[in-house]
Amino acid sequence: MTEPILSARDIVVEFKVRDRVLTAIRNVSLDLYPEQVLAVVGESGSGKSVLTKTFTGMLEANGEIASGSITYDGQDLTKIKNNKIWQKIRGGEIATIFQDPMTSLNPIRSIGFQISEVIIKHQKLSKGEAKKAAIELMDKVGIPDAAKRYDEYPYQYSGGMRQRIVIAIALACRPKILICDEPTTALDVTIQAQIIDLIKSLQAEYKFTTIFITHDLGVVASIADRVAVMYAGQIIEVGDVEEIYYDPKHPYTWSLLSSLPQLAVDGEKLFSIPGTPPSLFEPVKGDAFAPRNPFAMEIDFEEEPPMLEVTPTHSAKTWLLDERAPHVDKPSIIDNLHEKLIKSLNSSHNITGGNA
Repeated sequence: MTEPILSARDIVVEFKVRDRVLTAIRNVSLDLYPEQVLAVVGESGSGKSVLTKTFTGMLEANGEIASGSITYDGQDLTKIKNNKIWQKIRGGEIATIFQDPMTSLNPIRSIGFQISEVIIKHQKLSKGEAKKAAIELMDKVGIPDAAKRYDEYPYQYSGGMRQRIVIAIALACRPKILICDEPTTALDVTIQAQIIDLIKSLQAEYKFTTIFITHDLGVVASIADRVAVMYAGQIIEVGDVEEIYYDPKHPYTWSLLSSLPQLAVDGEKLFSIPGTPPSLFEPVKGDAFAPRNPFAMEIDFEEEPPMLEVTPTHSAKTWLLDERAPHVDKPSIIDNLHEKLIKSLNSSHNITGGNA
């Protein structure tokens, strides 16, 4: 495997909430490799978005990186305090597509103006050149009659079309890393598939590296090269997409996979994970997932497990991988899961109708 384009080590992120401290990210280490798609998955509140905000200096005012390092392009991003330096990195080097395009677009500026403005700033083109480049980008992301729609406003676009414009704005910066923060959550299944296909085709053309944040492991099967599973502010399993689907090792990953809607059987209740994640206002003792884990052992409640290697590309943070642990089989519902998800995804691609 090549050298990582970005490498995070032992990241701790804390937020001051009134008179208390919430530790949202707890000693996370992660490598991002050139031109790969890394999917970061987990329940809401697991720390997915907070982690990637540390890569662009976009933590909320009450948050800080308490310790750790993030190496990118020969510099430690955790040491940058100058906002002008961040402005060069943010967008120009590492761009983000957010979940709701309406929060990313200015409702009183035309679509074309918003794309051209970014092109002028990051590519140093004239207004005329920027307009031409903007129309080309609009066409590339699938906006019909792009030249005619250049002067229209966000309210005149559908949700799927607005998301395409947000993607165009991100690409106008020519980033090396593109963070997609749940970019399909607010869209229906048909449009989700179209946006995922668009991101995949654009990555193949522009050769950028992608971080795809989602709570939907069903989406991951069709887009990711590698998967990092997060729980309670930690990465608890990471591996190639085939390893995560064919041979997951952490009981939390088993639970996430078991709860996929694609596995629903008519007349039967869909699996859901019992309980709730722990409060991160207090130190977590042992394995954070232990209270919700039907396979938990006594040690899970007493001592935090290390990240143990399964293969050179696959590791999981669970005592079940310790040689002293009893053998436990993964739930039968997730056997042959990859094939089931690809079949389900192909079915959604065959649905026609709707305006993206």
